[in-house]
Amino acid sequence: MAGRTGEAKPAKRRGQTLWTFDRLVDIGGAPTQVEGAPKLVDSPWGQAVQFDGVGDRLLIDRHPLAGAAAFTFEAVFRPDGGAQAQRWFHLAEDPPLDPSAPATRLMFEIRVFGDQWCLDAFANGPGYKQTLIFPDKLFPVGRWHHVAQTCDGATYRSYVDGQLQGEAAIAFKPQGPGRASVGARMNRVDYFKGAIREARFTPRALAPDAFHRPRR
Repeated sequence: MAGRTGEAKPAKRRGQTLWTFDRLVDIGGAPTQVEGAPKLVDSPWGQAVQFDGVGDRLLIDRHPLAGAAAFTFEAVFRPDGGAQAQRWFHLAEDPPLDPSAPATRLMFEIRVFGDQWCLDAFANGPGYKQTLIFPDKLFPVGRWHHVAQTCDGATYRSYVDGQLQGEAAIAFKPQGPGRASVGARMNRVDYFKGAIREARFTPRALAPDAFHRPRR
């Protein structure tokens, strides 16, 4: 887990980067722009950032998986219902290395169905475009969950609370430097209603038993 509230440096271990959302500035030690009025709230592990689903987001000047030929992208969050489509964690190459290609990005999204939700993981880049969404695998809103997406360069997988949701073949290529939009898609649509405590980024594909879980 990251250090005490107020420390701005990201925690790293064997190339890993941990962002703790217990502040509204300097997330992961990177310049952070606040839009709307996200606020700090309590979580079981300390403070987290809560988003209202209307206009709240954080724009972070870093793509923590840039250059990685394989990766694990994890987050601990609490979806609280709201609009059906919510694109709540968007890592984007910026500016694009190939301006003629579709926007290169990695995303966590959810689809909300009343008081339940399913995970939508998405990877897009030169030569690959893959969505992992399984509406038959639903989870209750208002609870904290760990989500992850992994890629070993050839297979893309998604997980909720350590359980595999699905997988697909992918010809993944590393993404370039860029930014992260947390709480909405980069172009300010599909806002997230809920809270985020942590995210961890690893430049290799991890098995579920190596996923990060925040400590109390």
